[in-house]
Amino acid sequence: MELNSIQPAAGAKHAKRRVGRGIGSGLGKTAGRGHKGQKSRSGGYHKVGFEGGQMPMHRRLPKRGFKSHLLQFNAEVTLAALEKLGAAEVDALTLKQAGLIGQQAKVVKVISTGKLTLAVKLTGIGATASAKAAIEAAGGSLA
Repeated sequence: MELNSIQPAAGAKHAKRRVGRGIGSGLGKTAGRGHKGQKSRSGGYHKVGFEGGQMPMHRRLPKRGFKSHLLQFNAEVTLAALEKLGAAEVDALTLKQAGLIGQQAKVVKVISTGKLTLAVKLTGIGATASAKAAIEAAGGSLA
């Protein structure tokens, strides 16, 4: 193979569509835009969600619910994740370094999903009632 014989794969390159360049091109006169109307004009098009003046869907439907911006500071850890971590003493910093919770998390809670066989000492971390029972049954503690 020589550098001067290298070619792109067949079908990889194709000529750009040159519109408005005469009848012979097949894309002259209206340049493939059809006749009249908003879509034929330069700078004339609608914004996302515009329904031709009809009240748009996102304004016809009622607003519902609320999502607190404080939720980004809450995090959950499963018993299975604690088992996989395998540390004897666990606090929020340990979980952040292991990537089990986000860096912004302030309030951490253990939930009862999976099984725990290791004795784990939790400091500064909450737990649900069933998770607390499971941790204490495995010989761990919450502080």
